[in-house]
Amino acid sequence: MSGADTEKPKSTGRGRRDIVVPMRLYKTITVFSTMIAAFSIVAGFFFLDAATLQVSIFRAILELFFASIGFPLSQDVLSGILATIGIIIIALGTGVFVLGTRFRTEGMGKSQEDSDEESTNG
Repeated sequence: MSGADTEKPKSTGRGRRDIVVPMRLYKTITVFSTMIAAFSIVAGFFFLDAATLQVSIFRAILELFFASIGFPLSQDVLSGILATIGIIIIALGTGVFVLGTRFRTEGMGKSQEDSDEESTNG
């Protein structure tokens, strides 16, 4: 058996698969997935704000850009495009964060969902 056997996804019974990785890789994945997710959420809301706020500087710059290339957009079309882009960016950031939570190290133990222990709350 090789060391690659420990890196296979392990099913947790509820369809979730955890991937066991070395600590250094786990830290890298956690840092970058969190950073990408946070940036995506902020950027997505930035686009949503520009879609709903008619006096946004970002929106004005986009209107000028499209008008300068000979493709002027109406207010409703630009709002729809900005809102769609914002929602897509937020969804992608959420997806990156969710995928980043699938990784764990060997010493982390099982997730709470896998625990055979019964809850003492009660």
